[in-house]
Amino acid sequence: MQAAFEIPEQVLLDQRIRRARWVFRYQHGLKRFLDLVIATLGLVGSLPLWLVISIAIKLDSRGPVFHVQERVGLNGRRFRFYKFRSMYIDAEERLHTLLEHNEVTGPVFKMRNDPRVTRVGGILRRSSLDELPQLINIVAGDMSLVGPRPPLPREVEQYRVLDYMRLAVKPGLTCLWQVSGRSNCSFDQWMELDRAYVQNLSLRLDLTILVRTVWAVLSCRGAY
Repeated sequence: MQAAFEIPEQVLLDQRIRRARWVFRYQHGLKRFLDLVIATLGLVGSLPLWLVISIAIKLDSRGPVFHVQERVGLNGRRFRFYKFRSMYIDAEERLHTLLEHNEVTGPVFKMRNDPRVTRVGGILRRSSLDELPQLINIVAGDMSLVGPRPPLPREVEQYRVLDYMRLAVKPGLTCLWQVSGRSNCSFDQWMELDRAYVQNLSLRLDLTILVRTVWAVLSCRGAY
């Protein structure tokens, strides 16, 4: 049997450099253009829905319409992250009392029947409508339509070395994890999917994820 052909390290390095340059141009060129166009159209087209959701949130529980958090984005930069509020206003204070009921592994917290979630919030979460305000984050340039979901600072503090790879691209409204079961995936599977996205970033992959997101949202699979 013939020995496997060994590719010179310089050739591999040149390929990685070309790939990195292409990814940079794509992220700051065509990908950014698509983000701006689609997110702007989405914002304008969904404004009547925003009004209905806002009224429902205010009638259902005390507190603001929007939930604003600090999240971690591209290269570790922090930004203000927007969602429709789906929990009671004391949710953060009550978190420590629920940690033993965490249903996922790793530094994230997920609980299927989280008592902190309001009635309207449960509907918004299952339908993913709570994520609509992130269109503002996309237009502002903090996020992209497709990319790893933006983590909380406390989650990043517990990352392993390989997990930091997901911060090499802008966080997204949807991602491979979103269309692969979401909360039904383990933390390790989630991180593996994000690494796969970063390593294979392309227009084709982004479009595939966007199309699959439609079914993922309609099926409500893993959404809670």
